[in-house]
Amino acid sequence: MSAVGLPCESRLRRAADFAALRKPTGRLGCACFRVRYRGNTVGFARLGQAVSRKVSKRAVDRNRIKRIVRESFRQARPHLSAVDILIIADAKAALCSRSELRAELDKLWQRVRLSNR
Repeated sequence: MSAVGLPCESRLRRAADFAALRKPTGRLGCACFRVRYRGNTVGFARLGQAVSRKVSKRAVDRNRIKRIVRESFRQARPHLSAVDILIIADAKAALCSRSELRAELDKLWQRVRLSNR
């Protein structure tokens, strides 16, 4: 991946990492997304995504949401502490424009920053 992309080590990939976020963790929400987060020991923020077929039957819509989340996280990552974040998309996310999704995500990153101090 290029230097401007999101490094592989910044993504949650193992089932155990996702399962750890299902246990009691910090929770946030907004109109389009729900967020679960928990401090980690790796020293930097990592992202996991759950965009199911309940959000949209069309893979194009689900992939668009995931792309927007990854790009937003890539820009917010330097300002986040060492935390694992799971973003769960709601059905309303498929109906929102890119700018609306980015605004929601920017607010969520700010709230994660403030609540994980």
